[in-house]
Amino acid sequence: MRRRLPLIVLGVVLFLVISFELARWLSTESTERDEVHKLLSAEARGDSRAMLAQLRGCGDAACRATVLDNARSLRRRGSVKIVDYESKTSYALGAATGRTRVAWTSLQQGLVVVQCVTVRRSGSALAGRSVTLLRISAPIDRQGSC
Repeated sequence: MRRRLPLIVLGVVLFLVISFELARWLSTESTERDEVHKLLSAEARGDSRAMLAQLRGCGDAACRATVLDNARSLRRRGSVKIVDYESKTSYALGAATGRTRVAWTSLQQGLVVVQCVTVRRSGSALAGRSVTLLRISAPIDRQGSC
């Protein structure tokens, strides 16, 4: 029994380390969705400043104009509800950049809006993950893809 104890302890420690890293990797999905939800909520409030503060890749005039136009034209009452979410960076093991198709609505104004958000994930499961929103598109066709 004494010979097995170190192996059992090592197995438990290894299991806990792997479980912790897997949980951190999977939580990146929630982080991305939460960041996109905050961006859409600012858009629905008509708050272009908050939108621009969240977007790290939106320094050019065309992107800023899209944000300003979206904040003006997509203003909605009520809280934002995400109806459909399709991320091109989901479950990426390493760094990845891709466009996320998000369909959203507000319960008080029921029309669904579909947009693309460019997302960059960086880091690793060992070093920690980060999610950065780069750009948001104007509304696209409800059946359209990014």
